[in-house]
Amino acid sequence: MTMTSDEIRERFLEFFEHAGHLRRPSASLVPATFDETVLLTTAGMHPLKGYFLGIEQPPAQLLTSCQKCFRTTDIENVGNTSRHLTFFEMLGNFSIGGYFKQGAIEQAWALALEGFGFDPADIWVTVFEGDEELGLGPDEDAIAHWEAVGVPRERIVLCPRSENFWQAGPTGPCGPCSELYLDRGLEYGAPDDLPGGENERFLEFWNLVFMQFDQDLTPEGPVLTPLPAPSIDTGLGLNRMALIQQGVETIFETDQFAPLMELGRELATRTIDERALRILADHSRAMTFLIGDGVVPSNEDRGYILRRVMRRAIQQGTRIGIEGLFLPSYAEQVIETMGASYPELVEQRATIMKWAAAEEEGFKRTLEQGTKLLDDLLANGVLGAADAFRLHDTFGFPIELTREIAAERGVPFAQDAQFTELMDAQRTRSAAGPGARKVGRAEEVIRDLSADPVQFVGYEELDVHTIVQGVAQEDGRTLLKLAESPFYAQGGGQVGDIGVLSAADGSQLARVVDVVRAGDDQALVIDGPAPAVGERVVASVDRAARHATQCNHTATHLLHAALRTVLGEHVHQAGSVVEPDRLRFDFTHHGPIK
Repeated sequence: MTMTSDEIRERFLEFFEHAGHLRRPSASLVPATFDETVLLTTAGMHPLKGYFLGIEQPPAQLLTSCQKCFRTTDIENVGNTSRHLTFFEMLGNFSIGGYFKQGAIEQAWALALEGFGFDPADIWVTVFEGDEELGLGPDEDAIAHWEAVGVPRERIVLCPRSENFWQAGPTGPCGPCSELYLDRGLEYGAPDDLPGGENERFLEFWNLVFMQFDQDLTPEGPVLTPLPAPSIDTGLGLNRMALIQQGVETIFETDQFAPLMELGRELATRTIDERALRILADHSRAMTFLIGDGVVPSNEDRGYILRRVMRRAIQQGTRIGIEGLFLPSYAEQVIETMGASYPELVEQRATIMKWAAAEEEGFKRTLEQGTKLLDDLLANGVLGAADAFRLHDTFGFPIELTREIAAERGVPFAQDAQFTELMDAQRTRSAAGPGARKVGRAEEVIRDLSADPVQFVGYEELDVHTIVQGVAQEDGRTLLKLAESPFYAQGGGQVGDIGVLSAADGSQLARVVDVVRAGDDQALVIDGPAPAVGERVVASVDRAARHATQCNHTATHLLHAALRTVLGEHVHQAGSVVEPDRLRFDFTHHGPIK
């Protein structure tokens, strides 16, 4: 019996609810807490990262969710394959210090057979073969548990770290994994094909991650530290399961995508291009969900990612002859298809439509001129960094779009380094001014001051007896690193604390005039003679300045709420400056304030 995407989602979540898991709604695509490794949520475990690290208390030990995800790594593959997507839904069950490998394997096997109707003879699994650099051997426990549920040893395949060791980023929670594959038969491949290889016969549909470690990077290589409690993080791609359950060859034929593909066929006035239709279908979904979660098109960070997918979609739609504004029509179709499961799309419909129309109108004003210039350049068989920079700076062509069009025309672009230099020079000109700083260099200096990061205790204490770990000069400033620090570092638009360093007898040693952040580390910027490394000091925050800054921080939240009440729910924070004596609040809005 064919299952719809909605039925697949509910079947999975209901199964784990009955198994004692707390059902959690999807978190936003915009990470709720500071995480320097990602701009957008890329996996089901990202919103739960604090739980796995033991720094936040989970609402329950066992959780299940269907998480909205976006991965930039697949943007250029979308349209070229039958399965690559940027935006997708990831079903998952999570155990935070509860059941481990045995429980995860037994439940996955039960749901695959009883819930999704797979023939046990068609399921193969892969396990981690071990890795010398990580100091880990083969996952014998996982092999034993798979054999215990009935998977014969010949259908359990050992795979390397590249295939069967999962991590959300270069640092953070990670561990060996075991993947479930569907054997689709010899009509899709050869008798000697195996899961984990480059073939179409075996289709991976579920990844069980045995979260055991927190990974850190050092000059000597990765270092794994055991997590407070072994945990489970699994991911089952809803769209991949829909392809299997609905018996189609590509994800773009499944029930979530078919209406978008048909819309493209109806709107196109030139020869139908399957690749263009796929790009439009995927990118319009990504656009709708990103705007629905408060992202707006811009030239920086996640706003740039949104702008890139929107402009790629606009270029493809124009190429197949879609006339007039079409992104709002695609967004409307996404909301109609997905709004019942994600009510935020319905709530943000007006905002989504306004940003979709505004970005399309803006880019189309320069698209024709930019395309003509690019056509002329490609006709001559040469595309240089200066040309690509002009297309970006004058006509709004993301470099990725320029590179992709050039490759389609057989003129590869090989001047990425020179283009980056031109972009860096432009950013330097834009940022030039009395407040400009070389942040990247400062971060290197901070990390070199000592191997151990500073322990921030400023939420609990404002006066701390501690030890100086390191001192250095950087761009005319004296940077000093403590073992423990009560000083809040500048970040997110909020200035760092100020205060003093004193000796044990109470005499003042130096004034603290700023605090510089380097990821989860920091250093004080001091005015005055620097205490010696190893010297004991008393670090004291200026309480009046901290309190005034806190008040202005609270005021930004009140202002945000007032703006949403007066102007509409589409208003989102886009930046801020929070200081003891003033605040500035940047926000998104599609027109002048009246």
